[in-house]
Amino acid sequence: MPRVVHFDIQADDVSRAAAFYSKVFGWKINKWEGPGPMEYWLITTGDDKEPGINGGLGKRPGPERPGGFINAVDVPSVDEYVRRITQSGGTIVMPKMSIPTVGYFALCADTEGNSFGIIQLDKNAK
Repeated sequence: MPRVVHFDIQADDVSRAAAFYSKVFGWKINKWEGPGPMEYWLITTGDDKEPGINGGLGKRPGPERPGGFINAVDVPSVDEYVRRITQSGGTIVMPKMSIPTVGYFALCADTEGNSFGIIQLDKNAK
């Protein structure tokens, strides 16, 4: 069964947001050193042996994309779940994209307009 495995926070001022979440919750926020031009910071919310998930922080791409917290659900195939989402009345806000060495991601919205991501993990993604 697909589960929420990651959250994403979008910010107009990434440094300000990182300082806020670090100060309020004590989260560790470090720049992701992955391949490609994406500027992204990984958020560690606690010990991996305890319940919870980690996330990331990035620059809000613009007003056309919804902001706030976006949860990402791990799925075996982004293509298959895009089909399921659209057949069930949802929409695709941002089509499938590759995240090098991580996998494939699409941003979706449910029938009520709530945003969520789907991610297919694949270390061979380019």
